[in-house]
Amino acid sequence: MSRGEKEAKLSALMGSIREHESFNGVILVAEQGKPLLCETMGIAELSQDNVRPLTTDSMFELASVSKPITALGIVRLHQLGKLEWDDPVSRWLPEFPYPGITIRHLLTHTSGLSDYIALFTEKWNHAQIAVNNDVLDMLIAHRPASLFAPNDRWMYSNTGYIMLAILIERISGQSYADFLSDQIFQPLGMTRTRVYNRRLDRDPMPPDYAWGYVYRLEHGGYVLPDAVPEMNYVYYLDGVQGDGTVNSTATDLLRLDRALYNDNFIHPQLREAMFTPVTLHNEESFNYGFGWLIEQHQQLGKVVSHSGGWPGYATLLKRYIEQDLTLILLQNGERDYAYTQQLIRSVEQVLAGEQIEVPRATAQRTIIPLSAEDYEPFLGEYLFKNEQEQPLPAEVYMKQSQLCMRLGNGMAFLLLPISPTRFYEQQTATELEFAGIEAGKSSRLIWYEHESQSVAERMQ
Repeated sequence: MSRGEKEAKLSALMGSIREHESFNGVILVAEQGKPLLCETMGIAELSQDNVRPLTTDSMFELASVSKPITALGIVRLHQLGKLEWDDPVSRWLPEFPYPGITIRHLLTHTSGLSDYIALFTEKWNHAQIAVNNDVLDMLIAHRPASLFAPNDRWMYSNTGYIMLAILIERISGQSYADFLSDQIFQPLGMTRTRVYNRRLDRDPMPPDYAWGYVYRLEHGGYVLPDAVPEMNYVYYLDGVQGDGTVNSTATDLLRLDRALYNDNFIHPQLREAMFTPVTLHNEESFNYGFGWLIEQHQQLGKVVSHSGGWPGYATLLKRYIEQDLTLILLQNGERDYAYTQQLIRSVEQVLAGEQIEVPRATAQRTIIPLSAEDYEPFLGEYLFKNEQEQPLPAEVYMKQSQLCMRLGNGMAFLLLPISPTRFYEQQTATELEFAGIEAGKSSRLIWYEHESQSVAERMQ
C-alpha cells in the first residue's frame, strides 16, 4: 500500500473516531519518521472560564511510558562505563534491604519487589507528598516481603523503576530530571519534555499543558482526579519519579523513536540488549526487555512498546521496528479502555493493509438507584488469583451509602450499579458482577476486564 493510501485510510478512520466523541487526546502515526497522521481531539483544559483545546504540541504526563525513558537513562550510564547490568543494587545503595537484586532485575521486572503503592496506602501520611527517597526509607523501615527470589519469575514492578531513578542519581551525581535532560532530552532536541510533578513542583506550569481528567458519571462528565476521594493517591504519590512523571509531546516522542535507530546514540549491542526478552532461572523467557514489552505482530513483525495509565492519562508508544512504523497515543481523558484498544487495532489494520474494523462507539451506561439493603448481600471479603497465582484480597464495603471495593494493594474503587447485581468501575472502565447469591450472600465476584474475566471467591 502506498503512503498516500495509508494517509487517506487513517484520515477516514479518524473521521469516524471524531463522530463518536469518545477520544480525547493526540494520535501520531509515522512511517520512517514522517507522520502519516498527527491529529488532536478534545480539550487540554476545562474550567468555568475557559475551554482550551489540545494541540499537537500539548504536553502530557506519560505515566508508565516514562519507564522506557528511565531504562534508557540506565543504558546511557552503561554506555558511559558507569555500571554493569549485573551490578548488585547494594553496590550503589548499601542501605537497600533486599540482597541479591541486580540492575538487570530492576530493568526487567524480575526483582520480586512488592509494589510500593500498597505500602504507602497503609503506612504513609496522605497529607504529605512522597518523593523517591521516602520510598527507599519506607522499604527500609517496613521491609515488605519479596514476592519471589530475584529472576525466579516476572512481575511488573513500579517499585523497581523508582529504585532505578535513585540509582541514576547516586551513580551520576545529578538529579534524575537533570540527568535525563542532559543525556536524552537536550541531545535529541526534545525541548517539550521534562520531569514534572504538578502538585509538588513550584515552577510555573509548562505552556500548552494537557490537564489529566477522569470521566465521572456521578459528576456528569470530566473532573480532575483530585476531586475524586478514592483517587487521593494522585496527591500523596505525586513526587515519586522513575515509574512515571516524565511529561512529553507526541512529536518529542517521535524524536526519541528516531534516536533509538541511531547507532551514534545507542550502540547496536545495547539496542539488542534493550529489545531482548528476559530469561528466567528456569530458562523460560518473558517478552520484556529493558523497559520495553516485546511482541511479534503477524503482519508487521517485531514490535517494542510500552503503555501507561494514571488517573487522567492513558499513553502508548509502540514501535514496529522491522517496518519502521510508529504509533503514539496520548490521552488526557480516556473514557473506555476497550475503545482505545479497538482504535489501536484499527490503526494496525491500516498499516498492515487489512480490512479495517472501525471501533464501536462507547456504550452509554445508566446508573440505577439501589439502597443499602440492596448492597447487603455483596458486603464482605473476597479473594482473586491473578495470572501469577498471587492471591489478591478484595474487601467490598459501604461508604456514604455507596458500594466500594478496596484491593489488598490499597487501591480503592467506587462501584456504580447498572443492574441489581452488576456494577461499573470508572477508573478501569470495567464491570463487576456479584453471583451465586444464597442465604442472603453472594459467593463470587466476577471482574470483567475488557477481553478477560477474573473470579474471586468469598472468604467470609
